[in-house]
Amino acid sequence: MSEQIERMKVLSAGIFSLILVLGIARFSYTPLLPLMQQQAGLGIAEAAWLAAFNYAGYLSGALVASLISDLVLKDRLYRLGMVVAVVSTAVMGMTNDFTVWAISRFVAGLSSASGMLLGTGLILNWLIRHNHRSELGIHFSGIGLGIAGCAAAVTLMTGTLDWRQQWFAFAAIGCLLLIPALRWLPAPDSSQVTKSGQQLQDNPPSALFMRVLMVAYFCAGIGYVVSITFIVAIVDRLPNVSGHGTTVFLLMGLGAAPACIVWDFMARRVGELNALILAALLQIGGILLPVWPGGLVFSLVGAVLFGGTFIGIVSLVLTMAGRYYPTRPAKMMGKMTLSYGVAQIIGPAVTGWLAVRLGSYDTGLYMAAGAMALGTVFLIVLRDVDKRDGVPIACGTI
Repeated sequence: MSEQIERMKVLSAGIFSLILVLGIARFSYTPLLPLMQQQAGLGIAEAAWLAAFNYAGYLSGALVASLISDLVLKDRLYRLGMVVAVVSTAVMGMTNDFTVWAISRFVAGLSSASGMLLGTGLILNWLIRHNHRSELGIHFSGIGLGIAGCAAAVTLMTGTLDWRQQWFAFAAIGCLLLIPALRWLPAPDSSQVTKSGQQLQDNPPSALFMRVLMVAYFCAGIGYVVSITFIVAIVDRLPNVSGHGTTVFLLMGLGAAPACIVWDFMARRVGELNALILAALLQIGGILLPVWPGGLVFSLVGAVLFGGTFIGIVSLVLTMAGRYYPTRPAKMMGKMTLSYGVAQIIGPAVTGWLAVRLGSYDTGLYMAAGAMALGTVFLIVLRDVDKRDGVPIACGTI
């Protein structure tokens, strides 16, 4: 088997794993939310809490990932997480009990962390060891494909299947995705050298750099979570665009699918930090456009813009983690995701509280946009810190 064919199989394993753990186990909840509110009696506050439980599971998984150094153990937990993603999806359709739903969402969050962090770390480690570019754009296209695929599936199934049957359908699709996600990812190599014999060596950033990056990434988490969780429900309740929420979510996924590859090329040209600053600025527009007084066109453009930037931010940050820590990329990825994950618990809970008091989710979007603006300021500060530290990995010229 040629090296390039093997590389594409490994990357494809990552794509299918992300479609499973994020597209199905995690993000299918977003287009199904209005249907569950209509047919299963799910309330506004309860919907927000279910999202918060999901992110709590993701945060817990990130904590575990940050503490594990053994590649073999990471590989086992990754594979277990793939199976758990399918089971937790099926459980959502088996009951109307909020407690069971909350447990299922929490466990689904754990599985998301296994695919997003452990799986991504294993794939990045494989790429580095086999002397390929340490870029994750192709791999992270699985997130956008998962979002778009779930939105398209809900659109096709609604009218034929009820909310419960749609959860079961997603579980069945997940069973099919399990096969390449498990079979095409090779067992990890625990040696400290690449295939060509080059020694792998970590180049950690300064403590100040890490602190500022974690604050900026926390702000990005707030900016991301409100839109990704509530955008369908928000758009469906806006005048002149009611009923188009799933279409907006579909375009968000389609915008995300190729975006990471574009941001990889951008980072090569200007450096990861400058690319992050640009992505953060564009994401502010993507968050606000759906509630801008301009109707469906503004909502659709905002969806593409948001999808094309939120996943770019995640990809760039996790790629940086791999370059700083090539021998144990999931360790820094886990720490970064702890920051991102805390935001993903706070964001839905605060948005749900605001929605109950004010009668809509719109205020949550303004909060998310403000958090992104603050995060952009921290990224600009981080660029100065990076230049001061003299670390050439993250900073470029623009």
